[in-house]
Amino acid sequence: YKDYILTLLFVKYVSDKYAGKPNALINVPTGASFQDMIAMKGQPDIGDRINKEVLAPLFAAIGVDQKANKIQPVDFNDEDKLGEGKVLVDRVSKLIAIFENEGLNFEGNRAEDDDILGDAYEYLMRHFATESGKSKGQFYTPSEVSRILASIIDVEKADNPRFSAYDPTCGSGSLLLKVANRASVELSLYGQEKDVSTKSLAVMNMWLHNQPTSVIMGGDTLSKPQFLESENSLKRFDFVVANPPFSLKNWSTGITPESDTFNRFPPKQYGIPPEKNGDYAFLLHIIASLKSTGKGAVILPHGVLFRGNAEAFIRENLIRRKLIKGIIGLPANLFYGTGIPACIIVLDKEGREAREGIFMIDASKGYKKDGNKNRLREQDIHMIVDTFNNRWEIDKYARMVSIKEIEKNEFNLNIPRYIDTQEEEDIQDLDAHLNGGIPLRDIDALQEYWQVYPDLRRELFEPMREGYAQLKLKPTEIREAILSHPQFKAYQQELDKIFKDFAAANLELLGGIHKQTAPKQFIVELSEDLLKRYAHRPLIDRYDTYQHLMDYWEETMKDDLYLIVEEGWVARTYRIIEKDKKGKEKDKGWTCDLLPKPFIVQAYFAEEEVVLKAKKAELDTVQAELANMEEEHAGEEGLLAEVTNDKGKLNKTILTQYLKDAKNLFDTPSIEEEALILMKEVKKRFDQEAKLKKEIKSLNEALDEAAYQKYKELSEEEVHKLVIHDKWLPHLKQEIQGEIDAISQRLSTRIKELAERYEQTLGELNAELEALGGKVEEHLRAMGLSW
Repeated sequence: YKDYILTLLFVKYVSDKYAGKPNALINVPTGASFQDMIAMKGQPDIGDRINKEVLAPLFAAIGVDQKANKIQPVDFNDEDKLGEGKVLVDRVSKLIAIFENEGLNFEGNRAEDDDILGDAYEYLMRHFATESGKSKGQFYTPSEVSRILASIIDVEKADNPRFSAYDPTCGSGSLLLKVANRASVELSLYGQEKDVSTKSLAVMNMWLHNQPTSVIMGGDTLSKPQFLESENSLKRFDFVVANPPFSLKNWSTGITPESDTFNRFPPKQYGIPPEKNGDYAFLLHIIASLKSTGKGAVILPHGVLFRGNAEAFIRENLIRRKLIKGIIGLPANLFYGTGIPACIIVLDKEGREAREGIFMIDASKGYKKDGNKNRLREQDIHMIVDTFNNRWEIDKYARMVSIKEIEKNEFNLNIPRYIDTQEEEDIQDLDAHLNGGIPLRDIDALQEYWQVYPDLRRELFEPMREGYAQLKLKPTEIREAILSHPQFKAYQQELDKIFKDFAAANLELLGGIHKQTAPKQFIVELSEDLLKRYAHRPLIDRYDTYQHLMDYWEETMKDDLYLIVEEGWVARTYRIIEKDKKGKEKDKGWTCDLLPKPFIVQAYFAEEEVVLKAKKAELDTVQAELANMEEEHAGEEGLLAEVTNDKGKLNKTILTQYLKDAKNLFDTPSIEEEALILMKEVKKRFDQEAKLKKEIKSLNEALDEAAYQKYKELSEEEVHKLVIHDKWLPHLKQEIQGEIDAISQRLSTRIKELAERYEQTLGELNAELEALGGKVEEHLRAMGLSW
């Protein structure tokens, strides 16, 4: 249903935004809106009518001409896909009904800033790509990778509205849209896509993202490029980005590379790509499509960096002509349809004469698992972009590699040849194992800590012999010694002040959210300030702190901000209504999205909460006592065996009846007095449990009602304070505090590990072994056995 869902999403969007509006961006023809589709529900000819009365006129109204931006509508009357007769009618009617949901009203959507629908559209496409596998997954480039490409080609420096961007294999258009979003001026967007239905997605996506002037063409880019200056000359662009199909086998179908009309594969200047691998064919097409000052970024499989024969010849020529500005190695399993690792080749024709090297980044280890795929985190994206744009040389991550060094490696660009990402081996010191002591080499390796806590080293270690030291404390005392050290406390306070300063500096931003607030601009401003404040601080990674903010933004803060933009600083409650299997509605209580109940309770009903918690603690104690009694005495031979159910669990009803019967007996010699006493204790606990549960229920209901009523009294100032000072900032501080706590944990763990490793010498271990052996021999002799 991919094409049907996305088409309906598009029709619903343009209908909400533009139908019946004067001077609208799209003139929705009469009878061709989503409301007209609703009227067709249940009609026997619904599929045919949608095709003819809605899609055909609507798409004709937005098509620039018969060739560019032409949308091939999906067939809502396709019986093979949707079923026949009533099945088709019901299925299409239900699909339309889904989009009638009042939550999908896009009339107020601000495409000029946060295109919520466009993001939802890409979200759907990502999941379709995940589900559809290799054959259909190539139409979507992960958004995170697209953002990197758009951020490393200097598009934000474009200051001329005539600048252009091009994607020769544009798929759904996501890469082009990321480039347009990054630019400070409006770019002219051009894309070509071979697959007809995917090309239609791209055209719709451009409209959804408010890019109606973009030009999307169909057809195979290599055999029939659509953007030309003349009959045998390609149009050239300022920026080119692409994620072409990896290692395409039949790339030369329809052309003769040696005599290519557009001279993209000159045998002497560059070379001809191998017949069964089109990676360099796309790369050379992109180079031919760049202006003399043009910049580009292309996603290709890692093999392009080191494969031999024809590709080695092309690679050498590209390096010698200094066209490659940089290479970024990405993690494996990022892309839909393939698990192989890929890289980004950054091209730049401007200033290449002065270029003396290629800037390389190995970003293969920065990612998170997401189901069966890997995904780049916000911190990974930011670090890649920052490192590349600033040319930061970082050990085991990035460096500028001279062309002379590359030439010595026979023009092989395989990143591991130039960047060693292997972690240093933790060496076992034989001398220390034989003679004791902790190697100074291992202590010196913790220099980043000693720079911050210079006196701590002297307080933890003392010299033992040349090249070795010993711990002054017991291993169990290390953590406490670190935590209590004045220099450790001083640095903790310094890091705490960073957060306090961050919070104070951004109070105006946080508190100034209003209807015109642009969410994307808001989080960029907030996160960049946090990143800057933690930059160049020892022992704590600024990108880790940044990730905590971005995670919280995705999980909670973004939704909060949208609520405030839409409704103001109002904590609105609503009832939770669920339907059972029979369709009967059930009231499951109430909630508030912006300020959940715990924040109100904490702020206004703390005493009531203390009383409730005390009662719950009492209940826990009683239930624990019952559990202990049951475990100890409820077995078959136990004193409580007579008052348990078939599952061996204590039962209040059985117990009550048993005690009643025992009380009425004239003679009770068969009932042990001890058992009766224990049963009465159990009965007492059951009664306490029932009483406490009743009290807790009453307190809960009272607290729930008090909190519910309190929401109605909250002023804008109170909501403002609770959201910022009780919800957002404390959560973020707690997350960052986890990074600070990890500093002492890492240091103490390493020192303890070294201390325990060399705690006993080989001689001491041998002596201990001999002593233990002697004891075993003694025991064996006592048993009449010989060793």
